Amino acid sequence: MGRVYLDHNATTPLRPEARAAMIAAMDVVGNPSSVHAEGRAAKGLVERARAQVAQAFGADGADVVFVSGATEAAALACAGRGLVGAAIEHDAVRAWIDPVLPVDAAGQVSVTAPENTALQLANSETGIVQDLPPGVAVVDATQAFGKLPVAFNWLGCEMALISAHKLGGPKGVGALVMRRGTDLAAQIRGGGQEMGRRSGTENVIGLAGFGAAAEAAVRDLEAGVWARVEEFRNILDSAIEARAKETILVGKGGKRLPNTSCFATPGWKGETQVMQMDLAGFAISAGSACSSGKVKASAVLTAMGFDTATASSAIRVSLGPQTTEDDVMRFAETWLTKWEKHRARAA
Repeated sequence: MGRVYLDHNATTPLRPEARAAMIAAMDVVGNPSSVHAEGRAAKGLVERARAQVAQAFGADGADVVFVSGATEAAALACAGRGLVGAAIEHDAVRAWIDPVLPVDAAGQVSVTAPENTALQLANSETGIVQDLPPGVAVVDATQAFGKLPVAFNWLGCEMALISAHKLGGPKGVGALVMRRGTDLAAQIRGGGQEMGRRSGTENVIGLAGFGAAAEAAVRDLEAGVWARVEEFRNILDSAIEARAKETILVGKGGKRLPNTSCFATPGWKGETQVMQMDLAGFAISAGSACSSGKVKASAVLTAMGFDTATASSAIRVSLGPQTTEDDVMRFAETWLTKWEKHRARAA
């Protein structure tokens, strides 16, 4: 039996629509800043992608600034602004904020000054969805976009971060979506591309894939694909819960991303579980992809009040549109078998 990929929150497989758009874009040789026909053709691809992403993200009347990914978008949006946030934010955001906002046991953040706050819409590790107050300065929508019904115009924020490779597009492409007229100083200066907010020749091939992936992701959402994924996630939760009584399902009972299950088994290191499941043919993670290689307790779970032993034992299983019920049941049975062996050794 082949390997089963259950780490979609880290990165998603490239969608066929994105692959086709990128292959076609490879034959467009011009620089988007050139005024000749070849340059105009390349510029047309960039602007088509901008329109596709804007429409998919419900950003009518907003500016979509293309960057290298959500990490660069976070730096562009947050650097030098003195924003506050919580310890559950992704490292890309936490690097630019003062993480002083309290987090309750359900993973919800208490916000007192939204206009001075950077806040994620959905947590990459736990899948917990925030109840966002209106007027938040910066919203990290990286995990939510494509999995949940979300529109920039609904969020009421000043700026939002999104990334192509979280919804079936290529790695290395993202966007900062901002209210039109927002004053923002460029960090990368030069030729003045992207409305003067991010200089550098645009990644035409990557952007073609981003636009196509965004369109396809919205179609999947409207077709109920993620509702089916949520059913499989719930089957996984129930299977784990029924036999591994001491295992804690983080965020269960609250609103979560439809594909994400985070569970902790105190006394069994998360990275050990990841390695054992990898050898068994399953790709999962312990924490976000940016920090899962570091042997430490999850900062997200620690902020939610879990002790070190529990926070160090958490793993994340994140499903995708291609995940089947058989994949989920095979994973559950394999994990439970290894858990029973671990428990027997520890007894």
